[in-house]
Amino acid sequence: MKVYEALAAAFAAEGVTDVFGMMGDANMHWMNALAGHGTQLYEVRHEGAGLSMAHGFARASGRPGVVTTTSGPGTAQLATSMLVASRARIPLVAFCGETPLGDESAVQYLDQRRFAAAIECEFLQVAKADSAEEIVRRAFYLARTESRPVMISAPIDVQLQEFEDVLPYSPSTELLRTPALLPNPASVEQAAELLAASKRPVLIAGRGARSADAAAQVLALQRQTGALLATTLQAKNWLYGQTEYHVGIAGLFGSKVAMELLQEADCVVAVGASLNHYTIESGYLFPDAKFVQIDTAPHVVMGNGRVADSYVQADAVTGLDALSTALERRGVELEGFHTAEVHARLTAPLVDPAEYRREPGLLDPREAIAVVDAELPGEIGLVLGSGHQTDFGTMLFQRSREVTSNYGMFGAIGQAPLLTIGAAVAKREPMFVVEGDASFLMHLPEFETACRYDLPVLVVVMNDEGLGAEYHKASAKGLDPALAVIPTPELGAVARALGGGGATVRSVEELRAALGEYVREPRPTVIDVRITRDVLSVPYRRIQYGEDV
Repeated sequence: MKVYEALAAAFAAEGVTDVFGMMGDANMHWMNALAGHGTQLYEVRHEGAGLSMAHGFARASGRPGVVTTTSGPGTAQLATSMLVASRARIPLVAFCGETPLGDESAVQYLDQRRFAAAIECEFLQVAKADSAEEIVRRAFYLARTESRPVMISAPIDVQLQEFEDVLPYSPSTELLRTPALLPNPASVEQAAELLAASKRPVLIAGRGARSADAAAQVLALQRQTGALLATTLQAKNWLYGQTEYHVGIAGLFGSKVAMELLQEADCVVAVGASLNHYTIESGYLFPDAKFVQIDTAPHVVMGNGRVADSYVQADAVTGLDALSTALERRGVELEGFHTAEVHARLTAPLVDPAEYRREPGLLDPREAIAVVDAELPGEIGLVLGSGHQTDFGTMLFQRSREVTSNYGMFGAIGQAPLLTIGAAVAKREPMFVVEGDASFLMHLPEFETACRYDLPVLVVVMNDEGLGAEYHKASAKGLDPALAVIPTPELGAVARALGGGGATVRSVEELRAALGEYVREPRPTVIDVRITRDVLSVPYRRIQYGEDV
């Protein structure tokens, strides 16, 4: 057996079913061996795009995503996407070929160890044949336990050496059989005391609570305490249809009603949420509140620089169950925010349709989001990118559906359609993404990748023909916004030319028709929604003009 065969067999034993990347001299042997194990290989048009697809796969599946590149330039293409995955704390393994060990004169030579450090990625090198299996096991163990990307750098000359297959491979999952983390009873009692003394509690659920499947426990504590339920951006819309007292996102993307209500909180319980400065507006959102945090991490410093008044180290399900039980023993049943007046405020429309701005041939982005939300069934998952145009969707999508947000992860545009492709591979079901025109065009060739593999991905392009964020920032700063205007072709026609479905829409009726066609026959589709440039999103009105909206 060759080393590359041992490496491929170890990846298969780790449960790898799908790999994204591009073939080159330094990874082709490994890819061929991996295909022999039944692994599906997705050939992409750019290595960085492949990494982002692996990122999306990891988010959707809960398993480490895998990307592969050849040596040197192939590995170097990973830079931006790797930083995004690192900042998002995504479990990911990159198998990168490398030029022959020690040959710095090779055309594709790159000091991949130093490069990995620069892009915030753990580095493991297959420097000798007998280390192959241990390197793979360690890479997956680190990815799984530390939720981070890891690069396996494999020199081609080492890959072609003989590997002595002595013992059966033991995957990293064999090392992960640890008992559930039970909360400290004293910490639970302290948290219960804070809640029992409160009058206006708020429960903030984050990505950790959603991934732990703690829905029943979150809703039970909310009923028990009369709490408002809010989410972090990464858990947007989770449980939205299962409670009448869901206030939406806490923080910059919260509605005016949410901001007003959350400022009344006297106790905040965060579950699987770090309470970073976005979520709590650096402390301004909850000025008088006590804080309770339930998290698996040993401790977390909040976005206001403080530590929680009570910190319960436990998984979401166990921690919430223990807290509810402690409250029951005390006979705690609070009305909190669960009143008719609060309910009326929460059920009012976020945007009055009378405010929609209509121009000939252009849609109001707020109206476009409302139509998309109404026409696409809740079982179709949503990915949101970053940038001005996606702010509308981040705030205004309300239907309960699985939502993945890439906002704030290194501030890199263009990632969301790639995450959606990876998520569609993992879910084996339709997914849609809302993205701006500049962001979508950045990785346009990968729409052809979705077409080639017949992935049912819908891309809704909020097209204002420009760099929307920079256009509005320039206006606010007294600079020339016209420099951020970039005309675009009809993207519906481009999508059809690449082998998918596509439409360019300029009215509500055309948008509904295009969405209906996708729902009837999900396939790779682009809907180019031409929108007015004259509507400023709520977050930008807050940041650029200090408006309370």
